[in-house]
Amino acid sequence: MNLHRMTRIALLTTLSLCLFMLEAFLPLPLPVPGAKLGLAAIVTLIALYLLPMHDAALILMLRILLSSFFGGGIAPMLYSLAGGLTSFAGMALLKRHTRLSIIGISTAGAFLHNIAQLIAAVAVMQTTALFTYAPLLGLVGIATGIVIGSTAKAILSKITR
Repeated sequence: MNLHRMTRIALLTTLSLCLFMLEAFLPLPLPVPGAKLGLAAIVTLIALYLLPMHDAALILMLRILLSSFFGGGIAPMLYSLAGGLTSFAGMALLKRHTRLSIIGISTAGAFLHNIAQLIAAVAVMQTTALFTYAPLLGLVGIATGIVIGSTAKAILSKITR
C-alpha cells in the first residue's frame, strides 16, 4: 500500500470517526430508541463514489472497529457490523448495477442498515417483538438516507470540480 493511499484511508477513517462521535452529542428527536442520522455514512458514501470499493469497505470496517473500541463494546459492534456491511453491500451493488442517483443509493443503504440492525437485535435479544419497530425504522431510514445522500451529493459536486 503506497503512502498516498494509506494517508487517504487514514484521513477518511478519522473524519468518519469524528462524525460518528459528533453525532453522539446531537439531541435528535427520533421516535425509535437508538436511531441516528448516520453522519459517518457521508464519508462511506463519498468513498464508495471516489475510491476503489475495497478502500471504501476498509474505511467502513476501520470506523466500526475503532468506534467500538473507543466506547461501544461488543453488542453495538455487532449491530454496527450487521447494519454497515449490509448497507455497504447493497449500496455497492446498486451503484454498479443500476442508474439510481446517489440519493437513491443512500436511501436504500440507510433502509438496509436499519433493517439489518433490527434483525441483529432480534437475534441477540431473542424476541420478535422488536419487529414492531420495523415500519418506523424503515421510514427513519428513508428520511435519513435522503439527508445523507443529499449531503454527500453536495460535497461530491464541490470536490470533483
